[in-house]
Amino acid sequence: MTAYLILHGWQNHRPEGHWQHWLADRLRALGHQVTYPQLPDADDPDLKVWLGELARCLRELPDGERVVLAHSASALLWLHAVARGVVRDGDADRVLLVAPPSASVVVRHPEIAEFAPPTAELTLPGATRLVAGDDDPYCPEGARTVFGDPLGIPTEIIPGAGHLDLDAGYGSWPAVLEWCLDGAAPLTAR
Repeated sequence: MTAYLILHGWQNHRPEGHWQHWLADRLRALGHQVTYPQLPDADDPDLKVWLGELARCLRELPDGERVVLAHSASALLWLHAVARGVVRDGDADRVLLVAPPSASVVVRHPEIAEFAPPTAELTLPGATRLVAGDDDPYCPEGARTVFGDPLGIPTEIIPGAGHLDLDAGYGSWPAVLEWCLDGAAPLTAR
């Protein structure tokens, strides 16, 4: 059995139509352990509080393969957790960072300004992949340029996928389910 930790982003209150909710339901139906917490104060998050919640969730995951999927601000949360030593080797076997927002966007929003990507050198634990839209308004510089290449993360860019959220039409997303079941599966459009 694989344990999955699904982390939402800023202003996300886990709507049933979102691909993360859809994914959690599918993985549970297949018999996997799924943790999909509502992080505190999603509209005005506190980085330290979210780091504490991430640490708690990781501690509570059962032994076995552990897979983390982090969307938007939670992708930045993951990078902060690595930079601060909250996440260590063995905490995750595979990680998927989905549509992380760039610093140029994050700093314009006081509610999430402290989530601006860390500038420290990072050694990411586990096999990490990045997926983003080529037209993500939250990362106008491009995810490969801002995150993929500098951090050495294999990156898949999906044409026309926006922020990979409900506004971009990402309710069901079969490719992310396939990736969960087989880490080598390509991450393609919905």
